[in-house]
Amino acid sequence: MITLACIVGGYLAGSIPFAILVSRAMGLPDPRTYGSGNIGTTNVLRSGSKAAAVLTLVGDAGKGWAAVFVAQMLGADVEQGALVGFSAFIGHVYPVWLRFQGGKGVATAAGVLLALEWRVGLAVLVAWLAIVVVSRYSSLAALVGAAVAPVAAWYFLGAGPVLVAVAAMSAVLVLRHRVNIGKLLRGEESRIGEKKAAAAH
Repeated sequence: MITLACIVGGYLAGSIPFAILVSRAMGLPDPRTYGSGNIGTTNVLRSGSKAAAVLTLVGDAGKGWAAVFVAQMLGADVEQGALVGFSAFIGHVYPVWLRFQGGKGVATAAGVLLALEWRVGLAVLVAWLAIVVVSRYSSLAALVGAAVAPVAAWYFLGAGPVLVAVAAMSAVLVLRHRVNIGKLLRGEESRIGEKKAAAAH
């Protein structure tokens, strides 16, 4: 029962739409109404408020980390922790509060990885940051991070529940970026710092 409660709690925590809450608190437009329409850090940055983007990043990553941490404090083993982390990630991508129309899950996945195994989380963050600095494509950085994550999980932990959870998150991340992949291939993807005038759902 405790495991089930942690999984449900993880999903509900992951469903908290920090991008919308932060934007409302700071008097900014709903992130679903501009740019990509995504409730994530990169789109919130298009509002022109770096503070809002940072708060969104911290909130989205923090909820993934917190869900796993709380489960571990309640006695969850590695397999249970992986399930809770995946549930939190799914909560962000398919939030019940927003009719299952959520974000892409990059920051939340990072928080989950840091809680499950900090070395895996760090490897993914380094890969993500390197691609962002070189290309300024947030989507490309996310895709590279998604590719690195299962490899890092296997390297540090071997086969097991964490690897399964990480591979599943990576698969969902790639799926959520399918539109971005097309734009990258066509040279139409916007870079970090560029603003989009209208929402493109």
